[in-house]
Amino acid sequence: MIPWEELEPLRLGSLKFDPAWLPQLGRGLLTTLEITALCIALGAVLGLTLAVLRVYGRGPLYWLSSLYVQFFRGTPLLVQLFMVYYGLPSWGIVLSPFASSVLALGLNTAAYQAEYFRGAIQAIPQGQMLAARALGMSRWLAVRSIILPQALRLVIPPWSNELILMLKYSSIVYFVTLMDLMGTAKRIAASNFRNVEVFLLVALIYLGLVVAISALLRRLERRVRVPGLGGGAEAEAHH
Repeated sequence: MIPWEELEPLRLGSLKFDPAWLPQLGRGLLTTLEITALCIALGAVLGLTLAVLRVYGRGPLYWLSSLYVQFFRGTPLLVQLFMVYYGLPSWGIVLSPFASSVLALGLNTAAYQAEYFRGAIQAIPQGQMLAARALGMSRWLAVRSIILPQALRLVIPPWSNELILMLKYSSIVYFVTLMDLMGTAKRIAASNFRNVEVFLLVALIYLGLVVAISALLRRLERRVRVPGLGGGAEAEAHH
């Protein structure tokens, strides 16, 4: 193992970066990545369901899914996190900071992902649904077998924005005492008062992650692009 505590600090003018910070920030980074992955996965499953209901649902299903999207897009993410972490115990539901963070961020991103998925579904030419129905397929079979496979490819460009945004927005979980990358940085800075150096290092870590994820998603987009359907679905601005 690398003896981080024994390494000399890196000095850049008046700035001093201590290598001993890195193991702690690494553990916080793992927590950040876990939260991001889990909340995006939860949001994708729920968001796709909401999108299908908003496009093809009728009556109460349509109105309930629309109400969900409007509520979570119309209220601050931090308020939603506090509602889950501090509010649910009033009803006898006590969740850990980690579980509360995944649930709150997952429910929030589901509303935005629902709009991305809805835009991608509606970008598929209607003639494909008509052709499927003419062949005797039910509406839901046509959606599952023909519409969704194309929409899931088409949604990658706008959906990648959501992944990057949730990676950055996950930094608010330190408000519920979770030691993610931001929470760990705040604890380190409080112990040595090197606020500029610590948070500059954290900013560079986030920047590196965003650049790497963007590059990977661009490659994925090129590989699965649907010929003749353009580069991506239009979606509304986030937050």
